[in-house]
Amino acid sequence: MLLSLGVNFRVEPADVDESWVDGEDPVAYVTRVAGSKAAAVRERMARTAVVLAADTTVDLDGVILAKPIDGAEATAMLRSLSGRSHDTHTAVVVAGPAGFDTVVVTTSVRFRQLSDAEIAWYVETGEPLDKAGAYGIQGPAAAFVEWVRGSVSNVVGLPLAETVGLLRQAGVIIAGD
Repeated sequence: MLLSLGVNFRVEPADVDESWVDGEDPVAYVTRVAGSKAAAVRERMARTAVVLAADTTVDLDGVILAKPIDGAEATAMLRSLSGRSHDTHTAVVVAGPAGFDTVVVTTSVRFRQLSDAEIAWYVETGEPLDKAGAYGIQGPAAAFVEWVRGSVSNVVGLPLAETVGLLRQAGVIIAGD
């Protein structure tokens, strides 16, 4: 997505603890994790570098649905989302020479009622295992979605409008400037 906006970048993994802290609400969780990622990478970079980090989670009634550890957990998550709406929160952090800027974007998503056969089929694709909430809206699970209120790119994992705004503030040249 960033390449299509004219942003040149390289991926630098951030080895941070993404564990949920007992009592932490989903927005605080993604904010903390994205900030930790940005800080970890920023330490290794030149002082003039701009670091972009993000973290996304699915929030079902205040419960964080992170990446499932196996097919059984993915199945349970998808059953819990079936016929219901949930929120997807993404925290985006840009760390540049002037400091850290953060934005959190929340999008509501509603799933239609899913059959056990549909859930089993989707889990067998393997896609749910590396996705918060056990689904990726950019793949076959898009067929499960009745409606989206807010940023679709946020549900994919990077809210583009808000990310562009943060990168502009940090002085990164975006196509169209």
